[in-house]
Amino acid sequence: MYSFKNDYSEGAHPRILNALIESNLEQTEGYGEDNYSRKAVELLKQRIERDNIDIHLLSGGTQTNLTALSAFLKPHEAVIAVRTGHILVHETGAIEATGHKIISVKGFEGKLKPACIKAVLDEHEDEHMVKPKLVYISNSTEIGTVYNKEELQDLSQFCQRNNLLLYMDGARLGSALCAQEDLTLSDLPSLVDAFYIGGTKNGALIGEALVICRESLKEDFRFFMKQKGALLAKGRLLGIQFLELFKDGLYFDLAKHANQMSALISEEVSKLGFKFLVHSTSNQIFPILPNQLIAELQKNYGFYVWQKVDEDYSAVRLVTSWATKEEAVKVFIKDIKTGHRV
Repeated sequence: MYSFKNDYSEGAHPRILNALIESNLEQTEGYGEDNYSRKAVELLKQRIERDNIDIHLLSGGTQTNLTALSAFLKPHEAVIAVRTGHILVHETGAIEATGHKIISVKGFEGKLKPACIKAVLDEHEDEHMVKPKLVYISNSTEIGTVYNKEELQDLSQFCQRNNLLLYMDGARLGSALCAQEDLTLSDLPSLVDAFYIGGTKNGALIGEALVICRESLKEDFRFFMKQKGALLAKGRLLGIQFLELFKDGLYFDLAKHANQMSALISEEVSKLGFKFLVHSTSNQIFPILPNQLIAELQKNYGFYVWQKVDEDYSAVRLVTSWATKEEAVKVFIKDIKTGHRV
């Protein structure tokens, strides 16, 4: 059984494991004050090409989102997110549990546009309602679509005009940046108020690097981390991993591989005449396949049936990772072709 369920089924890239083993018996400071974490933060600042940003290393995406959003918002302020957003669908009400309402909007192919946000602002007009304050987006989105630079510029300008914070969930940021050419890591600080660089889904054992760009959001953030259980005693484990991922471009090499594997599947599935739920160039794709073929493939492969399309067809989610073997992809494609002919 080969899995295309997610991009964290495997452990970690061997280089990361080796780096952890080699440093295992060193004694270091705790809670992210160690030399590895400090060096990782400085290296990330170099890669982002900004010194005036704060970077904090946390263990996972949900923890990063709830720690950041609860720190950035006053008690009466709310979040705007697309209906498929991770904080709405797959975080068990973590944001709401911190006391902040999430206002859900439909969006377009998993993405928000200024018009979506304006409609929310028009509806929330006084102190008898929560105050929309932060716009949450993911890149790539939960359905594999990717924001390009122009789309982010439009969102950024709208948020600035309306005194809103713009926050980017970057669990799959590597895949998103490698899926198109006009947006780079160094562009993000001028476009969003905070974002994170996902490691868990791109070769690390655990780890996300939260980048705070807006000055007013930086104060006392380590206090918020400690209160939410996000300040790891063995913070070195995160620093070592991000040092390894970014010292020579490994992070983007792994993301490119994941995208290439999904592109192989997309190309061959398209040749067979099958359509997709959305157009995706990231490592998540959603082909619409006959239910009979899906049942046959499920005998040997793990993946999620995402959405029923009609009585005979459903959209499935296929996720490739930094570790997905090309040979496995080719066998999978062969089985799709064989099952399609039956």
